[in-house]
Amino acid sequence: MRALTEFELTPAGQGAGATLAFSGPMTVSSLGLTDQRLRHITDPVARIDLSAVTAMDTVGAWTVWRLSRDTGAEIVACSEEAQKLVDAISKADSNAHSIEPPRLPLFQRVPEKVGDAMIGLGLGAVQVLGFLGQVILAIGTLVRHPSRFRMKALVHQMELVGVNALAIIGLMSFLVGIVIAQQGAVQLRQFGAEIYTVNLVGRLTLRELGVLMTAIMVAGRSGSAFAAQLGTMKLTEEVDAMRTIGVSPMEALVVPRILATMVMMPLLGFYSAFIGIIGGAFLSSLTLGIPFFTFLARIQEVVPLHDVWVGITKAPVFGLIVAVAGCYQGMQVKTNAEEVGTRTTAAVVMAIFMVIVLDAFFAVFFTEIGWG
Repeated sequence: MRALTEFELTPAGQGAGATLAFSGPMTVSSLGLTDQRLRHITDPVARIDLSAVTAMDTVGAWTVWRLSRDTGAEIVACSEEAQKLVDAISKADSNAHSIEPPRLPLFQRVPEKVGDAMIGLGLGAVQVLGFLGQVILAIGTLVRHPSRFRMKALVHQMELVGVNALAIIGLMSFLVGIVIAQQGAVQLRQFGAEIYTVNLVGRLTLRELGVLMTAIMVAGRSGSAFAAQLGTMKLTEEVDAMRTIGVSPMEALVVPRILATMVMMPLLGFYSAFIGIIGGAFLSSLTLGIPFFTFLARIQEVVPLHDVWVGITKAPVFGLIVAVAGCYQGMQVKTNAEEVGTRTTAAVVMAIFMVIVLDAFFAVFFTEIGWG
């Protein structure tokens, strides 16, 4: 039968505290009921006698230290081993230290948070540039050694990024074209200029919205997939296994995804613009009295050719941004599955933000060179 911890409270003389004497083992397996009884002691205790204790572990040492701390009692007749445990417990007493760090005033917290965010953005930008440098080096290596290029992986990624996205991008572009035509016609009708709806739909879809909406859709669809796929491969140590057998993850995983996105983005952007024009022509034939084929014929007259080149020029740059953001975030996964979700979200946010920023830059740039 398992021995239990026993204790005896011996009253002292008037004005002096009692002596609490323990006997038997003071271990985690023997202190259960004893600890509950100790918590009901209300008499003042001056001394804790451990002379009859046969064994003690950290739970017993903590019990003794708690009693000594709460009652101010002195620990007497303690063995050398037990004294070491009590001393170690006393040094680790959490009540002697503040659990929560001191909270700085508001005027100090705000600059500190802003500074941390700016430093984080700077470090992140440096890491992205480093990642882009690794991609360039990997492409250079493949140029010198074409036999190492994985054409099947490139074609597979082109199918995933481009062909499989035709349906959703087509539907989105068709609806956006309808919205542009409808809202533009409502505003232009006030000036009797509904015929210029053709100009609005043609130039807006070919120059801006076609490639921009496509980039946002690809970022949400393919950029997130890149981050999730590479992040999962990092967690399952497949990337490390590739390095072990002498295969470069940049050449095998990253470069095909980036090249596939850059190749397919101009095609998807042009396809999106074309379907958007089809949507505008469809609505115009129903509500504006402009025949469908007349709308398409007039597009050729009112949309300058450089608008087409503006959209095609921006498309591969947007594709590069989306693919680099997805691959970079995926390759940064290190710890657990939760980080895969966090990095996937970061990849989409990063790609969309950079695409919109670059689109604004391109708008100013092309206007300055006379392609406005």
